[in-house]
Amino acid sequence: MTPDFNLLITLDALLEEGSVAGAARRLGLSASAMSRALARLRETTGDPLLVRAGRGLIPTPRAQILRDEVARLVQETRAVLRPQQEVDPASLERTFRLRSSDGFVEAVGPALLARLAVEAPGVRLHFLAKPDKESGPLRRGELDFETGVIGTTTAPELRTQALFQDHFVAVVHPDHPLCDGTLTVARYAAARHVLVSRRGQPHSPIDEILAGQGRRRTITTLVPGFATALALVRESNLVATVPHLHCASLLGDLVTLPLPFALPGIRVALLWHPSQDADPGHRWLRALIRDTCARPPITPGPPTPPDPGQAAPGSITGPLWPGRPHPGPEAPVTTPSHRHACGLGTSGGSFPLPDGDHGPSERGGSHCGQKDPAARFRIFYTVV
Repeated sequence: MTPDFNLLITLDALLEEGSVAGAARRLGLSASAMSRALARLRETTGDPLLVRAGRGLIPTPRAQILRDEVARLVQETRAVLRPQQEVDPASLERTFRLRSSDGFVEAVGPALLARLAVEAPGVRLHFLAKPDKESGPLRRGELDFETGVIGTTTAPELRTQALFQDHFVAVVHPDHPLCDGTLTVARYAAARHVLVSRRGQPHSPIDEILAGQGRRRTITTLVPGFATALALVRESNLVATVPHLHCASLLGDLVTLPLPFALPGIRVALLWHPSQDADPGHRWLRALIRDTCARPPITPGPPTPPDPGQAAPGSITGPLWPGRPHPGPEAPVTTPSHRHACGLGTSGGSFPLPDGDHGPSERGGSHCGQKDPAARFRIFYTVV
């Protein structure tokens, strides 16, 4: 027989008040209802619990033994059912697991860990390798967060929050012939390329764009990661097309060149399972990650909107253009239709960053004459 745990609250009130009438007032019940509850308690425990002494009731020896234990159980039950309080980062001791690419760790990790050391010294953040986009680890609670580009394999129930947008550039070594003069589609296609493909596919959306213009590039080799591609570029005349912010820490003295065609950018998002939504510690760290991605050098703040009449090919001119200097309230996206509408996918629905400046490049990993290698990255917010 399953016990009625509501009787613990009734017993606690009876033992505290020492009378049926007092316990009834305390719990907002009628005296007759409390008398029936006392009868059930006597039947359940096999003890009278409260016996008459003159005009009052006194507890039996069994009731005296139970008094403190029942009071403790009731307090603990109320604490369990009480909404969680906001977390105090300074006293929080917890380990979080974030699965992400090396590029995200290199771009955001140092600033994020520095803030944790100051604001939450008891928090440990473990960065885990991301061999695939399988959502199982988030579902099973093996991960707290994941960062990446939302795709068709992303579980539909996952919560997502856009962090920042990255765009692609061509990268060459300082003495490469493409450093002289303007990079045109013809010159880009004529060069020898290293293609990055984790799955070993010998083509990419760039090849489709070039084919649409009657061009075809020469892919000399294929590698699984951006770091390897840039290492080959540093020692050869190969060209690598990589996301700028993702690879900013790997560029060194390599030269970045704006692409001569419009290529959709990628939006990096934070993903988590809805079971973590209400957790105060998890909620706090989500906000910290968003805020860190909103600060330089990840993003320099609100950009100046381009002249609508002179927008560069592939630039953002829709309602998401005005960036914000600081993250607003969390606005998770939970359905594929919302993700498509907000441009979080990797298909043609995504919005690339503007490529308005096609001036001469500079050495030292700079882009389009800008000294700050991250100066062209903007923070965007999901609105549903």
